[in-house]
Amino acid sequence: MSERTLAQCIDHTLLRPETTELQVRRLCLEAEQYRFANVCVNPIWVRLCSHLLTGKQVGVCAVVGFPFGATLPEIKAFEARRVLEDGCCEVDMVLNIGMLKSGYEAVVLDDIRQVSREVHEKGAQLKVIIEAALLADDEKVRACVLARDGGAEYVKTSTGFSTGGATAKDVALIRSVVGEDLGVKAAGGIRDLAAVREMLAAGATRIGTSAGVRIMQQAASSEHS
Repeated sequence: MSERTLAQCIDHTLLRPETTELQVRRLCLEAEQYRFANVCVNPIWVRLCSHLLTGKQVGVCAVVGFPFGATLPEIKAFEARRVLEDGCCEVDMVLNIGMLKSGYEAVVLDDIRQVSREVHEKGAQLKVIIEAALLADDEKVRACVLARDGGAEYVKTSTGFSTGGATAKDVALIRSVVGEDLGVKAAGGIRDLAAVREMLAAGATRIGTSAGVRIMQQAASSEHS
């Protein structure tokens, strides 16, 4: 895989609560330099990122209902509408984990669909974060089906703020459920090129990581060694 192709698989991510404006500006400069697919940020930073990246061929992705997924559906939908108005092109929402584990699949589906409607009205794409570390395998399968039925373009493994992140096993399971129709985003704990390659081999089409620069440097070193 070329460096350019690798970069286009990466959402350059900065979601820590203590993130400063200076760090967000640096994130955007790095994303422009390496031509990552997106920067992925909390809603408060979307407008700044959209301004900095206008015309730079790098998208802006925002998280919604993050990181617990326990927000009311109409609040998630409103949050999605606001970040879309501020210029993001992809929304990563956390599904309602507690409702899924309680067996209230209709509630989970409605939650996804309310966000999906807002996203698609703006011509954007939706990723549903299932927080795989908190789910049994049968729950992961149900979460993937609900994400697909709710209109998502991607299923995403993790927030990176729970008990575990992406695993190749979970990526492969998600891919087996959604087939080739949906993208799979692996996120959480992916810090080097070897981990990226493992996730891509398991079926991921997008990688969410805060270590994008290091990964690209490793790729460049590997290619020229």
